[in-house]
Amino acid sequence: MKFLPRPSMPRILCFRIELLPLSETFIASQAGALRRFEPVFAGLRRVPSGLPLDAFRVTALTEGNTLMDRLKRRAWLHSGFSPAFERTLRGSRPVLLHAHFAVDAAIALPLCRRLGLPLVVTLHGYDVTRSDEALRCSAPGRIFLHRRQRLFEQASLFLCVSDHIRQRAIERGFPAERLLTHRIGVDLSLFSPGPSADREPVVLFVGRLVEKKGCAHLIEAMAQVQCARPEARLVLIGDGPLRVPLEAQARQSLRNVVFLGSQPAEEVRAWMRRARLLAAPSIVAADGDSEGLPVVLCEAQAMGLPVVGYRGPGVSEAVENDETGLLVEPGNPQALAAAIGTFLRDAALASMIGHAGRRRAERFFDLQAQTAILEETYAALSEGGAPQ
Repeated sequence: MKFLPRPSMPRILCFRIELLPLSETFIASQAGALRRFEPVFAGLRRVPSGLPLDAFRVTALTEGNTLMDRLKRRAWLHSGFSPAFERTLRGSRPVLLHAHFAVDAAIALPLCRRLGLPLVVTLHGYDVTRSDEALRCSAPGRIFLHRRQRLFEQASLFLCVSDHIRQRAIERGFPAERLLTHRIGVDLSLFSPGPSADREPVVLFVGRLVEKKGCAHLIEAMAQVQCARPEARLVLIGDGPLRVPLEAQARQSLRNVVFLGSQPAEEVRAWMRRARLLAAPSIVAADGDSEGLPVVLCEAQAMGLPVVGYRGPGVSEAVENDETGLLVEPGNPQALAAAIGTFLRDAALASMIGHAGRRRAERFFDLQAQTAILEETYAALSEGGAPQ
């Protein structure tokens, strides 16, 4: 999609340190759904082979990855000062800065202060669930910890993607009176059901290959499933630091599995229309990282795809157990295998659960409806009022 300027609309700076990893379609989707404001993406650099942002105005501190670019980004992380970058952003005449993730918001604090903008922060998950010890392992994390109290004081509003994230934020010291649960939602016109009769015995996983996603549990469960149903196929879409060990585990125990790596959104939707179910065996990682509200579960339900997963943070808010999916005891691959087998055996049940998922998505996860609520918040804050 080509960028089309909206000269008559007030502008929002959408800030993310890196613009934008392939896994963060939810950020681009929310920006694309704005109707009363024009989004301007701002960050330190564009991610190589990241999400295409051709439909948006984009300003990055650096455009390459030379030594000078890396030094410039490192200096800006600590100081937040770049006259040229600030001048370009000021020229956009923004009325508000919306940062995604608390770590990014802390990085943007000096910029936000100099531009004189209200600050809205979306808390997605790791930024309030991961331990301080784990956050100290990265430079942005250390800066966040150093500026955290200042962020609590200066942000106008924190948007939490789930009630679980709101509760964790309160426990971590975020100001409760400025924490609001707001689910981003999915585009129901893009994520729409296909014919149930065309679904194959495919168990689909979509997500980053990191500990909290629980893929090791899924592979163990699928080994049991394939003993009874050798035609069952596990398809994993996504990439991450655990891909190599997970592929090794799968080679040893599975006969029908494919790792597709990161895929564009249209390919993900194509697999969602083919699969019998989506697996979401999320767990709490050793460093405390846990789910916020996995957008892929909202997408799956919108497409009439039943979900099988572990009960737990985020997942239990997205999926209604026994209505739009089957959620089992966390950390129990045997129970996970049994739930997967239920939908593989009974296509009619899978279809019925899938239809219920679509109704749930229409009620709770409509991107356009959720973004309209967000724009009311933008309007109130940019005019100096309190969010509605």
